[in-house]
Amino acid sequence: MKKFAVILCGCGSLDGSEIHESVMTLLAIDRNECEYSIFAPDDIQYHVVNHCTKQATDEKRNMMVEAARIARGDIRPIEECHAEDFDALVFPGGNGAAKNLFTYAFDGLECKVREDVAQLIRTFHQQHKPIGALCIAPVMIAKVLGDVTVTVGNDEGTIENVLSFGSKHINTQQTEVIADKQNMVFTTPCYMLPARISDIADCAQNLIDAILENMQ
Repeated sequence: MKKFAVILCGCGSLDGSEIHESVMTLLAIDRNECEYSIFAPDDIQYHVVNHCTKQATDEKRNMMVEAARIARGDIRPIEECHAEDFDALVFPGGNGAAKNLFTYAFDGLECKVREDVAQLIRTFHQQHKPIGALCIAPVMIAKVLGDVTVTVGNDEGTIENVLSFGSKHINTQQTEVIADKQNMVFTTPCYMLPARISDIADCAQNLIDAILENMQ
């Protein structure tokens, strides 16, 4: 039974992990009769957004505590995620991921990736273990690894930034997966393209299927 590490960063597309992408990823892993463990930074998220008004509030929330809502409490701090314990690593997206796991939402080309997250990506890559990324998360993989092939759908501005990181980009339609088999990086667009929740389910399922098909 293959074991997946899934990295979250809160609960909500505007300030944490995208909930549909997170849940559908967990479902896809489970439906393939694999195991998952969920991790998140035990740290304060950048800000808290009222998802009804789309306005930031004065609240302070912890990424791991909020992500525990998705994990039903079964979650651990990211420093307890060790590549040797898992067969694959997966990052759901969300605008919150581009604020908390890396700063792309604010800094664009000058974005920085949390060092604990970057080190985890590098370690899985060095061990030639699959890394999956949904929605905006492929930009983070490109930032850390450089010469990899990913997709963010067909958004021209984001594609230009991916190319600036030294990565290659392939345009995709909804639910498609790009498999960079040489680097074991697997990406799918999700909400980077117009999507129904059923599309997100298909994206996640196709991503996990592709990872499993290419595991050693």
